Amino acid sequence: MEELLSITNNRREFLRKAGAAAGLFALAGSPFSALAGQETVQLTILHTNDVHSRIEPFPMDGSRNQGLGGVARRSALINKIREEQKNVLLLDAGDIFQGTPYFNVFGGELEFKLMSDMQYDASTLGNHDFDNGIAGFVKQLPHAKFPFLVSNYDFSNTDLKGKTQPYKIFKKQGIKIGVFGLGIELQGLVDKKNYGDTVYQDPIVKGNEMAAFLKNDKHCDMVICLSHLGYKYKENKVSDQVLAKSTRNIDLVIGGHTHSFMKLPEDVMNLDGKMTTINQVGFAGINLGRLDYFFDRQTGKRKMLASVCPVGERILV
Repeated sequence: MEELLSITNNRREFLRKAGAAAGLFALAGSPFSALAGQETVQLTILHTNDVHSRIEPFPMDGSRNQGLGGVARRSALINKIREEQKNVLLLDAGDIFQGTPYFNVFGGELEFKLMSDMQYDASTLGNHDFDNGIAGFVKQLPHAKFPFLVSNYDFSNTDLKGKTQPYKIFKKQGIKIGVFGLGIELQGLVDKKNYGDTVYQDPIVKGNEMAAFLKNDKHCDMVICLSHLGYKYKENKVSDQVLAKSTRNIDLVIGGHTHSFMKLPEDVMNLDGKMTTINQVGFAGINLGRLDYFFDRQTGKRKMLASVCPVGERILV
């Protein structure tokens, strides 16, 4: 394990230096500079979803995703952005586990260690994060130096009791960002023995409850939901689109589960007639989502620029 981590870290460091030397994206020449000012606070939100234990890039085998992804490249990209931006949040929308032999051999230890090394700020749980059962997830938790946020799973009668959080508040240059998580219904999707006595609670009800608490009680300037509900469905199921239009006070939904490659975020009108933004960036760490918010201190208004950063051989931000 240590040898594997060393190899991955060395490769990541090499790519980080190479990306920095390339100077592919100077702030002075970027669209962000036009919005920057003394009265403006820029918040850069980076996000992933459904990485599914993809540690190395896809092999060069002629497949659609050949050469894409890889933790080393993602880390280099994140480091490059952090060098340029003061206020960065790095978030994940679940399904960290399952998909390559790394998970089968190490049970999630490597995934959590590498995410900790990349300094993820928070994640939620996906259905595949239960693939080794609750005991298997709990076993790997000491390797995760970031919190798991989920507000609609009641773990009171399981070994996960007290080991997750419903929400977390981050402060960036005077801006308060409340982040909470919502998980998909596990019954019928996950073997009962893997989630045990976990109680699923209505995500619409919990979403409204958490968002109101963070916005009104905690006075957050922005409320983010890490969702593993899925972007949209043909059938009548709770999705990110349904969540957005059925709630109040959620500013951004960072989604997962459906592996949706969204070129641009989608704005959905909520119950108050305001816009909730939805975004999701595929799967397997092929892309890094980037949302840059600009908060005007005087007016309280904000603007947003979105981009999808491919995780490939070249570091493009």
